[in-house]
Amino acid sequence: MTGTATLDAKVSGVLGGRTAGALQKSFGIVTVADMLNHYPRRYARRGELTALSELPLNETVTIVAEIRSVQERSMRAKRGSILEVSISDGRGILTLTFFNQSWRAKDLRPGLRGIFAGKVSEYRGALQLAHPDYELFDDLELDTGTASAKKWAEMPIPIYPASGTMASWQVAKSMELVLDALGPVGDPVPVDVRTERGLVDFGTALELVHRPQKDSDWKRAKDALRYQEAFVLQMALLEQRQAAHALAAIPRVPKPGGYLDRFDRALAFTLTGDQQLVGSEIAADLARSEPMNRLVQGEVGSGKTLVALRAMLAVADSGGQSTLLAPTEVLAAQHLRSIVRTLGPDLAAELVPTLHTGQLPVAARRKALLRMVSGQAKIVIGTHALLSDNVQFYDLGLVVVDEQHRFGVEQRETLRQKGAQPPHVLVLTATPIPRTVAMTVFGDLDISTIAELPAGRQGISSFVVPLAEKPGWEGRIWQRTAEELDQGCQAFVVCPAIEPAIAEPADDLEGGSASDDAGDGVPKRPLSAVSSVLQQIRADPLLADRRIEPLHGRMSAEEKDQTMQAFAAGVIDVLVATTVIEVGVDVPNASTMVVLDAERFGVSQLHQLRGRVGRGGVPGLCLLVTHAEPETLARERVDAVASTLDGFELAQIDLELRREGNVLGSNQSGGRSSLRLLRVVTDGDLIGEARQAAAEVLADDPGLVGHPELRDALSRRLDENDRAFLEKS
Repeated sequence: MTGTATLDAKVSGVLGGRTAGALQKSFGIVTVADMLNHYPRRYARRGELTALSELPLNETVTIVAEIRSVQERSMRAKRGSILEVSISDGRGILTLTFFNQSWRAKDLRPGLRGIFAGKVSEYRGALQLAHPDYELFDDLELDTGTASAKKWAEMPIPIYPASGTMASWQVAKSMELVLDALGPVGDPVPVDVRTERGLVDFGTALELVHRPQKDSDWKRAKDALRYQEAFVLQMALLEQRQAAHALAAIPRVPKPGGYLDRFDRALAFTLTGDQQLVGSEIAADLARSEPMNRLVQGEVGSGKTLVALRAMLAVADSGGQSTLLAPTEVLAAQHLRSIVRTLGPDLAAELVPTLHTGQLPVAARRKALLRMVSGQAKIVIGTHALLSDNVQFYDLGLVVVDEQHRFGVEQRETLRQKGAQPPHVLVLTATPIPRTVAMTVFGDLDISTIAELPAGRQGISSFVVPLAEKPGWEGRIWQRTAEELDQGCQAFVVCPAIEPAIAEPADDLEGGSASDDAGDGVPKRPLSAVSSVLQQIRADPLLADRRIEPLHGRMSAEEKDQTMQAFAAGVIDVLVATTVIEVGVDVPNASTMVVLDAERFGVSQLHQLRGRVGRGGVPGLCLLVTHAEPETLARERVDAVASTLDGFELAQIDLELRREGNVLGSNQSGGRSSLRLLRVVTDGDLIGEARQAAAEVLADDPGLVGHPELRDALSRRLDENDRAFLEKS
């Protein structure tokens, strides 16, 4: 490093305002550290051509190719000329097209090689790039046989993530200037940790990843940078955990003969072993004078809510209040009914479970707010409305967050701030989390698992209905549904859209519907919609005498609640719904789940939907109806869900099937999804090792006083995350 620029310096001071502005607009790059973290996505060679046959249509590509021919012709319809340049990988041909730019023929000469970038399109059956960017290699011959020519041909060329305004080689030239201007950089990974793992220092890694002389250079660099990313991430999570444990909370211990004792004595069934184990972990946490921060992950229908309710009763015994934050109004209302029913009339009358949602009538909302602030309501269930400034509690002792993937860390923190002293926090998820994701996303939480299902569950049979291959099977879907209804059961039919042109807002745990992954085998066809499917099955003679009703997000809270209550009471036979019924909806008499366009949903979402049936004494049936072609990614997702009921196995399959960018939902906040080189799919062992090393460093130096470079890296990471959050806002 020969310059003086620091990692925190503005990149505009090195590159000038115009280039810095383009980099910020294209990639969000502001500082020198941001620039150096913009790593090459791959490395090309001057002597190695890109396989043109593998180029995707309608996508922007950067390729290495050789010019074969150059010709100019006049345009037929208007004045001017077209310059057509044929480039090749030795097998296929791609045409570069330039309009009224005949002067380029002097640069683009047959035999030259270079990097070409543009959007791949098709014209008269042939691939082309219209008005591409390009940079030609030096005239040094590849076949001279000299050592310098061989080295020139084999030297890796960094290919950077690019944009329409910043080509890869423009990024590379800017990177050269930044590297030349960079002064000495400290390494956040302590030297003994680095030495033990044989890793190069940070400064060397930056040089080798951006200016490698040979492949082993960038590989060594990526090893060091990947470890550093894991180490800094885990240190940030462990510090957050340490800070939470340093706070003072009120211990919440149940009283002999109190609410919890009375509840347990009245229970008509025995808790499963997992429920008892997790319950004892929560009880131990609640009894401490530091806040509990625990995640309970459990299979669909494993009884997580019951475990949470017992924690609420322990808090009520100590005079405190508990609040349960649910992702939807439907689920919040159902939680209220379920809790009241489970408590029984006496306990419910004393604890006053209270609902607070955004769509409550004004009088009901005022009454709920009064019950909360006076302490009369010992249990409060609500939606995002609980986060409002006007919601105040008398003594908030426990925050329960249901379906954590629907909420960001900021929302969890907003609720925590409503306690006079930090309340205990219990996070529930029915989406089993692979170990690496748990360490990376929820590393600040203690994790408990409920895998055991309550006795008496009859199981669920799952089948793929592959309409791409078997279009004649469609009638059998409704015939099979009618057979279940004839047995006195009820059915769900789930659609990805409300109207033919209106999709339900993407609110699933992948952060968007699975169909967002273009080219994964999702067919381009109209979505199955609640309105049209409702008409279709009401007209089916097999279901003509059945009561079939819709449920979706455009209905009012009152309409949704009335519909769910009617379905739960058995008045409605078939509910045609969107994914508003994905989580928490509990109707023991529902035996059948039909998911239309199943390829439009993610693995975890399909598993959640399937978990709505088979909850009572009747076996469940799940029909996953798909138009996806065999051997496509979309079809693999559907087939995977049909193959197993084990949510933990599915979570791992999901992790392996999904694209890396979607592994971590951005709404977990803190930028935890912005992994650059670290891959939670493959780097589980590395993440575990980094966490252990970070824990040892933090134990020896809790304030990181002796590790200023690490302190700076953590601050830099927070600043970057704050910027991303502000831009998103």
